[in-house]
Amino acid sequence: MTEPHRSGFACFVGRPNAGKSTLTNALVGTKIAITSSKPQTTRHAIRGIVHRADAQLVIIDTPGLHRPRTLLGQRLNDVVHETWSEVDVVGFCVPADEKVGPGDRFIAEELKKIARRTPVLGIVTKTDLVAPERVAEQLLALQQVMEFAELVPVSAVDGFQVGTVADLLVARLPEGPQLYPGGELTDEPEQTLIAELIREAALEGVRDELPHSIAVTVEEMLPHEGRDDLIDVHALLYVERPSQKGIILGHRGARLREVGSTARGHIERLLGSKVYLDLHVKIAKDWQRDPKQLRRLGF
Repeated sequence: MTEPHRSGFACFVGRPNAGKSTLTNALVGTKIAITSSKPQTTRHAIRGIVHRADAQLVIIDTPGLHRPRTLLGQRLNDVVHETWSEVDVVGFCVPADEKVGPGDRFIAEELKKIARRTPVLGIVTKTDLVAPERVAEQLLALQQVMEFAELVPVSAVDGFQVGTVADLLVARLPEGPQLYPGGELTDEPEQTLIAELIREAALEGVRDELPHSIAVTVEEMLPHEGRDDLIDVHALLYVERPSQKGIILGHRGARLREVGSTARGHIERLLGSKVYLDLHVKIAKDWQRDPKQLRRLGF
């Protein structure tokens, strides 16, 4: 008797910076969801697809849920709730190296509303950062927060129990054929992924006031004239204020060049081709609070 093939959707939730994107990347085995030390960096529900002989698990990467202060914040939370209502199983991620706090309890309260229909796994992430007894304490603390279908510790960095997490998620998917043809790792259009890679590069090493204020649009992407081994990518990096433009550009444009060369490396790996990246910084005043601009920037 062979086991039936399963396929379906999962998502990871948790406070910003709980290790959701890193775990997604470890499961999928390639870099798709952007990972950054800055909280609130994931904006699009980028899906990673785990292909196995017995199953296809589609991971939807949601923004971190938080108490919203701007229209953008509200839209991000709407994305989260929409995603939760559509998946077969949810993984609630709490890092091993930080105490379970009010932010986690806020998310647990929201999750309890769907837990009757949708199984929720409690996942303690980043176990490589602490001693085993701390992991045990964190599992106990998490157990107090809500009723989970399973509790599991994991480290995406050293691969500890990543396979176990995949098995636990797959076990809760409905039986069914592949949803995406073999080999695809994400169904996001390339331009969305490229914009995310540029944004990730721009966030590295900048001060904390910037993350929410950066948006990237890929204006055009086309083969370089007269060369079939080179792709031209023209992208705009939007910030809200002139002072932020200065931070991104750096002294005589040095910082922007660095962002460009980091992003170009990632984009070339994504596309499997040489890339010429043309990057400009523009100011879109207070775009996070302006519905028209939010729409234009893809929210």
